[in-house]
Amino acid sequence: MYDFFHNTDTGIVLLTFIEALALLVPLLIGVAYLTYAERKVLAAMQLRKGPNVVGPFGLAQPFADALKMLMKETIIPSGSNRLLFLMGPMLTFMLAMLAWAVIPVNDGWAIADINVGILYLFAISSLGVYGIIIAGWASNSKYAFLGALRSAAQMVSYEVSMGFVLVTVLLCVGSLNLTAIVKAQQTVWFCLPLFPMFVVFFISTLAETNRSPFDLPEGESEIVAGFFVEYSSMSFALFFLGEYANMILMSALTTILFLGGWLAPFNMEPFTWIPGVVWFVLKICVVLFFFLWTRATFPRYRYDQLMRLGWKVFLPLSLVWLVLTAGVLMAFGWLPNA
Repeated sequence: MYDFFHNTDTGIVLLTFIEALALLVPLLIGVAYLTYAERKVLAAMQLRKGPNVVGPFGLAQPFADALKMLMKETIIPSGSNRLLFLMGPMLTFMLAMLAWAVIPVNDGWAIADINVGILYLFAISSLGVYGIIIAGWASNSKYAFLGALRSAAQMVSYEVSMGFVLVTVLLCVGSLNLTAIVKAQQTVWFCLPLFPMFVVFFISTLAETNRSPFDLPEGESEIVAGFFVEYSSMSFALFFLGEYANMILMSALTTILFLGGWLAPFNMEPFTWIPGVVWFVLKICVVLFFFLWTRATFPRYRYDQLMRLGWKVFLPLSLVWLVLTAGVLMAFGWLPNA
């Protein structure tokens, strides 16, 4: 059996397919229950009950929502480009799934443990804006188009500072491999020595995923619902799934870069017996809670405030911290492979 899966082309393809299913099925269930968790957390912070009717404690609510979406009619505006209109949400959803190919959920547990995993993730996240631009243009609606333009400008602005943060981490590790980045944090997690970069990266992920308080592309008060205002049924659901899958992806990336990935805290005996994948999932859940907490706490930024924060605060700060990190590593001879 081992020879079939590792030494034949058919076996390798089949093994990759099984690995992809083993990752994507729990991910999609996680996306479904992230919507439930968000409604529960927001309800608790606003002294409400949240979903509590469909199933015990409302646990069947995500499946009821999915069934409702499936049963609704897909409406395509008469003036739209039909092909691109349907391609937009599919592209967004597919990219959110493809990025998980290089994420190591435990030591050696990655579909593709490539040496340029960070570059792959950065490329995939950069492509994500195309689905939104296509949807905004193909809808033939001024509100959708404005939302798409906002999203493009916002994602480009915050990707610059995110890039400098990634370079800072890579300087400390000396490798683009995600597994190597996690293993480099066995002594201390990077969130401590690189705390300002940790904060910049987390806030940038909020902007990158169009989450509150940076949800300008979907601003209901000005542009109705932004780039997906014309979408309904499963085409809307694909945007919805893509956004929440990207939230989980960015939380996983934050965990890998700054929170030690699957490593147990303090490497102490009571913690080390717990499987690494459990620690990985727990850390993702903590980061996701901060995503939800931020939505419940902060009002939406004005667009000029959003751009000023990205270009006049985060960009100079990340650039200065990058230079300082390189200087300290060089001065003390701590540069990896030096």
